[in-house]
Order: sequence, then structure tokens, then C-alpha cells
Amino acid sequence: MANFLASIFGTEQDKVNCSFYYKIGACRHGDRCSRKHVKPSYSQTILLPSMYQNPAHDPKSRLTPEQCMNHFDAFYEDLWCELCKYGELEELVVCDNTNDHLVGNVYARFKYEDSAAKACDELNARWYAGRPIYCELSPVTDFREACCRLNSGEGCVRGGFCNFIHRKNPTPELDRDLTLSTKKWLKARGRDEKSMSRSPSPEPTRKRY
Repeated sequence: MANFLASIFGTEQDKVNCSFYYKIGACRHGDRCSRKHVKPSYSQTILLPSMYQNPAHDPKSRLTPEQCMNHFDAFYEDLWCELCKYGELEELVVCDNTNDHLVGNVYARFKYEDSAAKACDELNARWYAGRPIYCELSPVTDFREACCRLNSGEGCVRGGFCNFIHRKNPTPELDRDLTLSTKKWLKARGRDEKSMSRSPSPEPTRKRY
């Protein structure tokens, strides 16, 4: 019985734990969900809810598509470089969805769990673009399961209201530059990130960057 329960944990067959929360780290029902949202005590991934303020979703915005892309690239690069201070970053995922539980969500997956824990602890004491940062550990580790498979290629009929992540990607040029700079940074350090000691907890006062 125990083996069976373990095998269906977080799947649609699991009548106790929410499969959407387990796969995506967010659920459209929120606290009203009839199934449990078990928050992990350790994970490689952190979630920054509603962090990206997409001007393309603002009806008052007068930015062109090109300007919106430049705005996103600047945000993505800024966040990537900042997160790399906490440890080796393997993946940064920004949601392009417009539904309440996914809009502006940012996921960052580190190579090691202690890097994610450090980032989560310290980012909760900081601000970005005049807004406080909220950060939590996320159960998501495989974004192939979390992202909408129809978002690229055929197209998703639900658009921004899809319950799976519609991933917003930076320009290929920025993606390439960040990948190369990260490899150079790791080579220059000449040591395994896992050996880094955890910094002490920050003061309650939020810091700006």
C-alpha cells in the first residue's frame, strides 16, 4: 500500500495531494483547493510569485513589441546575474500567463538545494523595482512537465489563461551571452558550488538592488 501511495503522489490519481501544485508550484484554487499543497522543506527551485510586471499585459502601456522585448531582456539579465550570486543557476523560467495564480511568476532552478535555500532566505529581505520580493521553495524540478507543450509550435487555444506555464524566453542573443558568461564565471571560481558555506540570515530590514 505504501509503495502504491508513493507511486501516485502528485499525480491525477492522488486524491489527497494537488497534482497541479506538485507539477507547477501554483494552483488556480489557491487555499480553497480541496487537495493539499505540500510546501517542500528543501528544493533546487525557488518561486518568486508575480515578480515580472509585463508591460504587454498593461492596457495603458504604449510600448511597441520591440520595446516590450527589450524591457523583458533587461529584467531577465538583471535577475539572472543577481541569482548567480547565490550559486550555480541551471534554469530561469518566467511565466507569460495572464491568469491570477501564474501571472508574472518567476522560477529559478539551482544546481544545489543549499543555493536555493540561501537565495530564498535572503531574497525575502529585499526589494525589486520598488516592490518587496516574496520568495518560496517550489516543488517544481522538471519544467518539461510544468510548461504547456502547445505553447510552442501548434499554439495553445487557452492562451494566457492556460493552467500550464507559458514560458517567456529572452532573445537568443541574450540567452547565449548569459550561458557563456556563466560558464566563464564557474571556470574562474575553480571550485564546486556545493562547497560554499551558507551565509548568515539577513537583518529584517529589506535591502534594495
